[in-house]
Amino acid sequence: MNQTADNEFHGAKKYVLDTELASIVNISMKLEMPLLLKGEPGTGKTMLAHAIADTLSMPLIVLNVKSSMKLVEALYQYDTLTRLNDSRFGDSKRDVSNIDEYIKMGKIGQAFCADKRTVLLIDEIDKADTDFQDDMLDVLDQMQFDIIETDKTVCAKHRPVIIITSNAKKDLSDPFLGRCNFHHIAFPEPKMMRKIIGVHFDRIDERLAENAINAFYSLREIEAIEKKPATRELINWIRALNADPDFNAKDLVKGSMPFLGVLFKKSPDYERAKSLTSRRKMF
Repeated sequence: MNQTADNEFHGAKKYVLDTELASIVNISMKLEMPLLLKGEPGTGKTMLAHAIADTLSMPLIVLNVKSSMKLVEALYQYDTLTRLNDSRFGDSKRDVSNIDEYIKMGKIGQAFCADKRTVLLIDEIDKADTDFQDDMLDVLDQMQFDIIETDKTVCAKHRPVIIITSNAKKDLSDPFLGRCNFHHIAFPEPKMMRKIIGVHFDRIDERLAENAINAFYSLREIEAIEKKPATRELINWIRALNADPDFNAKDLVKGSMPFLGVLFKKSPDYERAKSLTSRRKMF
């Protein structure tokens, strides 16, 4: 772990960030406000939460939002089926009359009940409906929620560091936006991408790094691509190129693009990229 002396986040061994992003992360922690991150897939939104947790030695709790999810699922679940079975068969060590024994905390509930401050990642909030979003922020503002079945209130032992991500596929409500700090993570420029590649490959050949990055950005500019390759695809592509004993970095300049299936995961994208790269130089 890379524990900072001032309990601030300045980046991690495998996570490169700019000064502006570091500042908004730290001010959000000081103000105890959720930080909403927007940006296209592959810009490092989710990995930022992992990096904060690792660097500051905090447990990480991840709530993966689904389109059909109800807020109560993120708070707690009442296991009525197990209680019914226990009452029917009578071979459980649980006290059937005690409903508390059948209450299981959801991800937000786990963050509230944790004995130390956690990082709570709420991933892809734009998948949820507006009611879920606004009701969730009510809970996070109050740092408490009620368990209806037991008429008890769960209060947070520690206010978690809250990171919320959105792929910007759907607009979020104004009340939701007004209660969060916001940062848009743009796709890295080539210079920043070179730094990112540097932390993943200690001794990468400079010609390979430069040519692969140039080819990568050229491939991202192909028109009508549905899913552009992201940073993780570039990293995996460089790994593949490194692993091929017959590969020469000069081949990329000549337009030879091996292993396009590492970059393009959808068949139409792959076929279009393959067709174009076979006919002309990409950079």
